[in-house]
Amino acid sequence: MDLLTTPIGPVSPRSATSAPTGEFLALISERARGRLKVYVGSAAGTGKTYRMLQEAHDLRRRQVDCVIGFIETHGRAETAEQVRDLEIIPRRRMAYRGIEVEEMDLDAILVRRPAVALVDELAHTNVPGSLHQKRWEDVLTLLEQGISVITAVNVQHLESLNDVLQRSLGVTIRETIPDWLLSVADQVVNLDIPAEDLRQRLTDGKIYPADKIQAALSNFFVEENLATLRELALREVANSVDRQREENAAREAGTGAGPPEPRTVDRVLVGMSANPADTRALLRQATRIAGRLNSDWYCAWVRTPADRADRIATERQRHVVDNMQRAQALGAEVVTLDGTDVAQVLLDFAQAHGCSMIIIGPTRQGWWGRAVRPSIAATLLAAKRDVDVLVVRTSVEGAS
Repeated sequence: MDLLTTPIGPVSPRSATSAPTGEFLALISERARGRLKVYVGSAAGTGKTYRMLQEAHDLRRRQVDCVIGFIETHGRAETAEQVRDLEIIPRRRMAYRGIEVEEMDLDAILVRRPAVALVDELAHTNVPGSLHQKRWEDVLTLLEQGISVITAVNVQHLESLNDVLQRSLGVTIRETIPDWLLSVADQVVNLDIPAEDLRQRLTDGKIYPADKIQAALSNFFVEENLATLRELALREVANSVDRQREENAAREAGTGAGPPEPRTVDRVLVGMSANPADTRALLRQATRIAGRLNSDWYCAWVRTPADRADRIATERQRHVVDNMQRAQALGAEVVTLDGTDVAQVLLDFAQAHGCSMIIIGPTRQGWWGRAVRPSIAATLLAAKRDVDVLVVRTSVEGAS
């Protein structure tokens, strides 16, 4: 995967995208499965959609069948002007809560079968009734069907950064994508723009309508926030690219020399809680750690006798299923383990599967409970095993 850091500025379409387009053109010519290119920005207004459209025109000039699957201009005149004569796949109109909503028409794109489709707003949540819940799942379908995709997302939509942004900026992002999407992309382009330049673009009316500018400047678009997001964008994209380069190098080294060597990096194990908020925090921590280690990771639900099918409460069971689905979406291998001693079950699984770190949440146990029986965290920490234990602080404090 290639990392391209591109400063935004008043450049011509060809000078801005000709080299990246050439590289992407070579990629989509190599194999039947679609290729994925992701433009990553630190915030709205960095020029992601504008550059996608520029690249589409460049591909068209090179005789590549490129269409607009879904583009959101947000009312920006400069972006809208870039659409020009590009072919647009009409959006699908759907009724939702008494209003008509427009969504990307996945079926129409599949029928049209272009070589490349532009798909904006990667973290978007589709209207209920759509084939997939999230647009990034639509993109995966296009790739599987041999259609390459150029897409865009802001760094704050990475799932693992949710807690970081809450602590640093006081912002909770509702729409997210799993971090592994960046690691499987064939090309990642970071559109880098200094905070002061982005604020100037906002002041000039190039990002939001006039009635929203002052509020944005005073809240989300303060220089400190933008600097934090810019740093996150650079770091996250670079980490993702480094992981992909290591995998590519390992594959090339193993070419013609038999099966590749097994991974030597230790794995990570998450002990899943039935509490949704706790587990979301645990999973975000795990996917970041596993990503930096370039390692597989597991999410384990330890089913005690109280959680048997005939005894578990309906709401608790629903939370467990929801958490398992979230873990799978983030790239974990989900396992269900049976036992009465949760800590011992986790330790045995970690030892059997090469996990050197166990991640758990705080145990909500009063002083009397701790006096009668040690918490899971205390038992794990006291164990004479070659494994690290990370207790993650979650949204609700508890004793551990």
